[in-house]
Formats: sequence, structure tokens, C-alpha cells
Amino acid sequence: MAQAGKGNEELKNQLINNQNAIQKAPTVQGLLETPKYKKRFEEILKHRAAQFMASIINVSRGMDAEPNSIIMAAAVAASLDLPVDKNLGYAWIVPFKEKGVAVAQFQMGYKGYVQLALRTAQYKGIGAVPVYAGEAKYYDELLGIFEYEPRDDIKPDEKPVGYVAKFALLNGFEKALYWTRERVEKHAKKYSQTYKRGFGRWTEDFDAMALKTVIKTLLSKWGILSIEMQKAQAADGGVIKNDDVTNPESVEYPDNSDAIEVEYTAEPSDAPEFLQQD
Repeated sequence: MAQAGKGNEELKNQLINNQNAIQKAPTVQGLLETPKYKKRFEEILKHRAAQFMASIINVSRGMDAEPNSIIMAAAVAASLDLPVDKNLGYAWIVPFKEKGVAVAQFQMGYKGYVQLALRTAQYKGIGAVPVYAGEAKYYDELLGIFEYEPRDDIKPDEKPVGYVAKFALLNGFEKALYWTRERVEKHAKKYSQTYKRGFGRWTEDFDAMALKTVIKTLLSKWGILSIEMQKAQAADGGVIKNDDVTNPESVEYPDNSDAIEVEYTAEPSDAPEFLQQD
């Protein structure tokens, strides 16, 4: 009986220790309640910091990713003044599993690129749309001229045959970029390991990722790139180490690597570099 009692006591102590370890493990909400995180987001967003931090907590619920990486991805979105609600299409925080640890990527949406372009006050108009069969009438890739007639009889299950992005500057300069669906799929297979494995943003919302690809490519080649736009392009698809994303060592791109789906194991870690400021 004494031996059994001892065993029960050891089991009880083990459960208490496990519970304490769980309570000490960092969470997004717990980290955001610390003075360092609060101060940094207040520096970035001023009076809108509390609302944005609440949105981070909401987005992170149920997300299988290391908390610091979620907050770092959110910090980039905050510095670009873009919401992280994926339903809005401006920027996303996407969990990704690599080397035994689930981390969060920062990803731009095509609406986010449009928003950053418009902020330069140099664009008369900018946008991207899917193109369906019969709509494309003329395309000159060299000159960037695209003409099409939208159909009003698109069926609910009909897939686009291509995607076009176009902008016009206030000085009169215009440029369009059109990619067929096959060209977009080839791009996705080349640059996204998750798409080749049948999961991730490309699989969940192919059209949104396709629109983002054409508008990002168009802007990077022909657009006026503000500091914000350059930062967004550098951070897009990356796991953020610190918010100096123009430094190649500050961003890792796991979706372009041989990352694999693995179980999530989170361990306590030090505050990210963007908080290590006086």
C-alpha cells in the first residue's frame, strides 16, 4: 500500500510540473501583455496599438505556430499599416511547419500591394482581376498592353483562364501584365513547396494568390516602389527574425525550401530582436 501511495504521489507531482510548464510556455496573448511588446506596438501604431494587438490575438486563436513568429509577422503588417484579417485580403499570418517547429509566415495579399501603391500618390489607378474564357482580346507582353471585354455570364464553378494586373500613373504611363493560368501554376509549383504537396494558401485560395503574383511581378518590374513597397516585397512569404527586413538575414523563406509537415513542438524563447531596443 505504501508503494502504491508513493507512486500516486509521484504521478501527482508530475502532473503539477507538466501543468506549470504549460502555464509558463509563451502564448501570443501573454507576450503581448508584457511591457516590451506593448511599447513596441505603441511606437509603431500609436493610439491604434490596442486594437491591432487584439486583432493579433483573434487571428492567432487555434493557429499552430510559435508565438514569437506570429507576433513578428504581425509587427511587419503593423509597420505597413495593414490589417492581418485574412478575410480582408491585405496581409496574412500563415502557419508553416519546418524542422520540427511550427512557425508563422508574413504574407502580403494583392489588396495590400494595391494599398501600398496608392499611398505613393503616384498612381491614377491600379488593380488585378481574373480573366475568363473569351474575355482576352489582345495582349502585347513587350509593351504591356492588354485589352479585354468582361463577360456577364460567368458560371459559379467556372475557373479563370488567366490573371491580369494593370496600373496607370498620374504622368500618363500605363502597364499591364497578363499570365495564363498555366503560367501561374508553373510559378506556384516552382516557388511553393506547399502547393506541390497540396496544402497552404495556393491550394486554399488559388485565385487570390494568382492575383497577388501578377500584381507583385508587375510592380516590381515597372512600378514606383516606395520604401513600404520594398519592405513588403522583402518580407512577403518570410518568417521574420527582426523588422529590418531589408537585411537578408532578417527573413527566412521556408515555403521555398524543403520544409515538411511535422508535429508542432514549442519551447520558450527569448524576445525577438525587434523588441531588444531601449
